[in-house]
Amino acid sequence: MTRQKPQTSRGLLEQARYVVEPTGIVATGYPAVERTSKQIGIEYDDWQADLNRYILAKNKDGLYAADTVVFSICRQAGKTFNIGGLVFADSIINPGTTTIWTAHRFKVARETFNELRSIARSPLLEPHIDYDAITTAAGNETIPFRNGSRIVFAARERGAIRGFTKVRRLVLDEGQILTAAAMSDLAPTMNQAENPQIIIMGTPPKPSDPGEVFTEMRREALDGESENLLYVEFSADESASTTLNSPADWRQVAKANPSFPHRTDKRAIQRLRKLLTDDGDYSREVLGRWDSTQRVAVFGRGKWEAVPKVGRPKGLELGALGVAVSIDLEYAAIVGAAHTGDEEMLVRSLRHGPSPDDWLVESLEEMQEQHGVPVVVDGKGPAADFIPTLKDRLGDSVYVLTLSDVLDACSMIYKAVRAGDVVHSTEGEMDELDIAVRDAVKRDVGDRWAWGRRKSGLDISPLEAATLAVWGLTSEKAKPFTSAYADTDLIII
Repeated sequence: MTRQKPQTSRGLLEQARYVVEPTGIVATGYPAVERTSKQIGIEYDDWQADLNRYILAKNKDGLYAADTVVFSICRQAGKTFNIGGLVFADSIINPGTTTIWTAHRFKVARETFNELRSIARSPLLEPHIDYDAITTAAGNETIPFRNGSRIVFAARERGAIRGFTKVRRLVLDEGQILTAAAMSDLAPTMNQAENPQIIIMGTPPKPSDPGEVFTEMRREALDGESENLLYVEFSADESASTTLNSPADWRQVAKANPSFPHRTDKRAIQRLRKLLTDDGDYSREVLGRWDSTQRVAVFGRGKWEAVPKVGRPKGLELGALGVAVSIDLEYAAIVGAAHTGDEEMLVRSLRHGPSPDDWLVESLEEMQEQHGVPVVVDGKGPAADFIPTLKDRLGDSVYVLTLSDVLDACSMIYKAVRAGDVVHSTEGEMDELDIAVRDAVKRDVGDRWAWGRRKSGLDISPLEAATLAVWGLTSEKAKPFTSAYADTDLIII
């Protein structure tokens, strides 16, 4: 790693697109890190120093205000130098600190080890590190400090982190390829550490990347749902061109890369433009832009997975039927909803399949006649073509929702799942409703949101039908209908 002479650039808050800071900040440990860094020949640019102040911010109890840091930035911006310098200084200040630095691939972990090992060669670090004691064997790369601290480098693809304990700082490079399974292996290593912190950094994930952890943490931060988390993102405008033909294009590069042009020059960016022939890759890796259709866990990480699964219920009164059709009109779904004895809402996929023209109306007519419950349909959705026939056959039992009603319905099921008030009735480990939840994305509707059929690009009709069924079960607008059947003995099929 080449040492850098500090340059003045715009501060972090001015240049970053998003800075979501944790609450309760009363102080920062950065001044001590800055002093120690200077003693070992490491100095930071303004944006790096500003970022480090946030990373090392502390609450009134002296703990890190952000026990998790998520950092999205383009390639060749100096993130390894910055976090590497912070880790070196912190390892010196706090004897016995174990830092695990991981990347998804062994090659990347090894490259980072070689970069940081070049710093360790400095005479200024000789009082702190015995260079000859550094372990270089593949898969066992470690930089040990004389005070008992150490930096261990490992590749997540090899599962090399299992067995470590009392890890105080966990640096997860290539955050865009961080899977939930890998995170479940890594997190327990910090359980016994004092004041631990996780730093996740990377570029926006490709559609093919298993970046669910990185993506979900970003969503939680931007939606105001994160706790004790610092999220920082450098990225160009959504309208930025992927060409380098005008001064405006270079201004977008500068927005995405705080090291441009004084660290990363035009020649380097032009080389990346030539190598990254796919515009999407260039947009993500050079301009730092996230795909607008990036999938996240729509109910929040792990929330749907936590919904209890039960088999076919017995003696449970069906409360409503929701019906939805896929955007290409090829598939349709009918989902039933019912109140359980524990004041929860049970949802069950009753039918899902292709060619809805052949079966949808008849199935709904049969179910409604058997159970006498409202049939709820989105008046502006793909199922709207069936509304005239449904009304002709089922009369006032058909509830046609307005856009405002649909937005309310989305909010209802979202809050219910997150509150743990939903039960999923299914015969197996996964059904079509699980698949729809996995594939769904949201779309903005003014200041609110709805399920994004077009943005999802896949059939999410079971989730839409479940959403409508929950509305029919809980909305005051449906109560006049359901109350007429309050004394009947109905069971969910």
